[in-house]
Amino acid sequence: MQNTRFFIDYKALRVIFILIFTLSPIISSANELNVYSGRKTALIKPLLDQFQNETGIKVNLVTAKSDVLIKRIESEGKRTPVDIFITADVGRLDRAKKMDLLHKIDIRSIKNKISPNYIDKDYKWVGLSKRIRTIIYSKKNVNKNDISAFEDLAKDNWKNKICVRSSNNIYNQSLVASLISNHGERKAEKIVKQIVNNFARKPSGNDRSQIIAVAKNECDIAIVNHYYYAMMLNSKDEEKRKFADQVDILFLNQKDRGAHVNISGIGIIKYSKNIYNAHKLISFLLNNQSQEWYAEINNEYPVIENVNVTNLLNSWGKIKLDDLTLNKLGDLNPNAVKLMDRVGWK
Repeated sequence: MQNTRFFIDYKALRVIFILIFTLSPIISSANELNVYSGRKTALIKPLLDQFQNETGIKVNLVTAKSDVLIKRIESEGKRTPVDIFITADVGRLDRAKKMDLLHKIDIRSIKNKISPNYIDKDYKWVGLSKRIRTIIYSKKNVNKNDISAFEDLAKDNWKNKICVRSSNNIYNQSLVASLISNHGERKAEKIVKQIVNNFARKPSGNDRSQIIAVAKNECDIAIVNHYYYAMMLNSKDEEKRKFADQVDILFLNQKDRGAHVNISGIGIIKYSKNIYNAHKLISFLLNNQSQEWYAEINNEYPVIENVNVTNLLNSWGKIKLDDLTLNKLGDLNPNAVKLMDRVGWK
């Protein structure tokens, strides 16, 4: 009889033991989110900390180059611990989508806030902020009335006067993809080839390097994302402010299709164990307070309307943006890369 009791108790304990060890990963992770971010820590962690404080959901952050993170997620496969992927260009979001790494997002709570242009057609990613790729020019050497569109950079009068970073930069790839979408590949190739012929030097460095090159008279025009110029104007570094004061910004194609725009964005990983919490984070990053933070800290434009921005952004006025659906930039990325190789954009 005693043996029977012992046997029954043993079975009960075994069931409890199995339940504890089966459920413990769920219990320990149910109130957490693991985020892989291609954005630098300073440009995302304060918002994640605020989300954690408001919701009690612990956020574990890993930052690295976006392409490295995509490769990591792919190699981890179903074993990946990550729930959220944040990156700074739609081209990378599209790459992760085409690799079948992203989960469909329930957009019901946000779809009325954002233009459809900044939401993936299959709901695999959404935009968080807008980034305009345009030009800065030398105040001393350039009459801004001589240029109004990206296509103008192909004119002979800009020979040896343009600085830009390399062709492996995703921002440039998306810019060329937008030219393909707007002009067709044959005409776009002609335009880009002529722009390459006008380069002042072999492409190198980041966008800040291009701005500094213009300030140092190494070239007269630089292709950059708008916020790099804004950050230099507001820098605590006096030398950077001096460089920025010698140039000015010009938003292109205001007379036709509008300025080329890209996004920073977010996607939920296909193998996420915390889909519900992931959606909560997306909603948080798209509330007014978070959107204002992007504008204040990095001078990026909000993706939702009627959000306060900095005095600097306000001083630039209302900018007409290309209404090209950003999915096309991802779809045309391979074409853009091949075109840039053909025309010698190093």
